[in-house]
Amino acid sequence: MTDWGRRRSIFRGILRLAQFDSQGLLEFGDTPQAFLNSLAPLLAFPLVGGARTLLAGSPRQAAVNMLGSLIALLAPPVLSHLFAMLWHREKLWLRYIVAFNWCEVALFVPLLILWLIAAGRPGAYGLVWTVPAIYWAILNGFLAKRGLRISLLRAIILVIAVYIGFYVLMVLPTALLASLHYVTRGV
Repeated sequence: MTDWGRRRSIFRGILRLAQFDSQGLLEFGDTPQAFLNSLAPLLAFPLVGGARTLLAGSPRQAAVNMLGSLIALLAPPVLSHLFAMLWHREKLWLRYIVAFNWCEVALFVPLLILWLIAAGRPGAYGLVWTVPAIYWAILNGFLAKRGLRISLLRAIILVIAVYIGFYVLMVLPTALLASLHYVTRGV
């Protein structure tokens, strides 16, 4: 299905998907431009944070933060695309990842508000992070199953692989740098 011929609403699509209504997928485009549009709000937060860090006089930290944010932003699309290719679901992948990105934006904003509310309250962080993480994992599985038209088992595999891949891509470089620093200090 293409983007023309039908009036779409990202907001309506997010609301429907948030309620596990697969018809919400029809509200999202399936073009490269729709994908780029879905990345824009996700890029805004790290860009603002990077600019603040840069203006505070920490260009190295700003660069590290920006690179980490880009890895975090691009890991799910790249990893999910690999699975979509493997399972011959490439034609369905664009709409799936566009919906995924917009739902991620929609979840990030309330999560940020909850995080700000929980600031300074010991013990509140566990609840603030755990409940949305579980919901997001379930929603990811739903999006994968319906968006890519795959089995529940494949959807679970995709969600787990993306989470593990994301973690490895985010943690491994830091761990390697720390171990190199430790080795060079020991010499």
